[in-house]
Amino acid sequence: MAKDKYISFKNGVSGFSFSNLGLFTGFADGIYNAVYSLVILEIFKNSAVVGIYVAIYSAFCMIVGLFANELFRRFSKVKVFYFVMMMLAVCYAMMSFSIRPSTFIILDYTTGIAITLVGVLIPLFMSDFSKNIGMAKLNSRYHLWVNIGALFAPMIAVSIATRFNNRAAFFASALIYLAGWISFRLFRIVQEDKKISPVNPRKTFKALWKNSLHFFSRPGMARAYAINFGYYSLRAMRYLYVPIVVIENGFSKDTLGWVLTLGIVPYLFLSELMAVLVKKYGKKLWLLIGFVSFAIFSALATFVTGIPLLMIFVAWQVSGALMESVHDLLFFDATKKTEQTRYYGVFRTSVNLPNVIAPILGAASITIFGGTSAVWVVTAVIGALSAMILLAKK
Repeated sequence: MAKDKYISFKNGVSGFSFSNLGLFTGFADGIYNAVYSLVILEIFKNSAVVGIYVAIYSAFCMIVGLFANELFRRFSKVKVFYFVMMMLAVCYAMMSFSIRPSTFIILDYTTGIAITLVGVLIPLFMSDFSKNIGMAKLNSRYHLWVNIGALFAPMIAVSIATRFNNRAAFFASALIYLAGWISFRLFRIVQEDKKISPVNPRKTFKALWKNSLHFFSRPGMARAYAINFGYYSLRAMRYLYVPIVVIENGFSKDTLGWVLTLGIVPYLFLSELMAVLVKKYGKKLWLLIGFVSFAIFSALATFVTGIPLLMIFVAWQVSGALMESVHDLLFFDATKKTEQTRYYGVFRTSVNLPNVIAPILGAASITIFGGTSAVWVVTAVIGALSAMILLAKK
């Protein structure tokens, strides 16, 4: 299986086993995302500054993603996964207490390291154990479990936030990641240890640079990167600004919980179905429909208010659901298993880079136009540009 050797693992462990971990990541991240921007807003008191903070944080996570390949060259993926899952459980538990803003930010950056590596590792494990299943089917199963977990998360998050405070919801995320850590241990995976050699910083940075150049020189990788960038840009803006806009429009936290919960429903219905539709019609069609429809909904969201705005926030989740299971297949379809661990860290920066650029563009829009709803101009443009890249011949 790829370059990594698995000495032993429990009978029955397959790519689906790792897809099932989506229940834990979806549940925990759903709770976290429901209140995260509100906590940052409490600290900085300005929605534009929230965007800048998230951009800096995401730049840090992107650097972590770039170093992932160097980390996996020195340590087994299994040991790294054990460590980062426990790190998430411990740090989220600490973040749930009423602590100083500076301490919260330090813990936030610490969890950024862990969540980035979890996001890199799960797809690689799925690929390593995919056998003849195929990544399209495993992706669909993973996102199904992510969305089942996320379905219950917003209501739980706002319930805890209303009864205690916004930060208290992070403790629930901590417990869920601990459960995910225990579940992974039950796979009983033993991986071959790697020889730890002295780290030469100069050679490491040179290797990172060469690896990045090799990645973008490969046929189709630039387009795969751009499409993934577009998808995660829309996702980042949605997670960051929907809670703020809902509250700024005078709605309660309970209403926010319902908006976020109802937004998960399209993902639940389409997660497994997309594997069939992609096999029958290809992935390009669904990506195109997703980007174009998201751009249209975003344009409407810039001037619509009240209940119709909440309906748009729910409706554009259909656009996201059409793209969720296929946005990264351009990478997996164009690379061999033996190359995926090497290049996935570079490709994965297309998840973090949008969180740097999109919030900065959102902050600029808020500053120029004077309202948080102006951020949907950014998502409209991103959706349209991504559709154009998808349609381009080269």
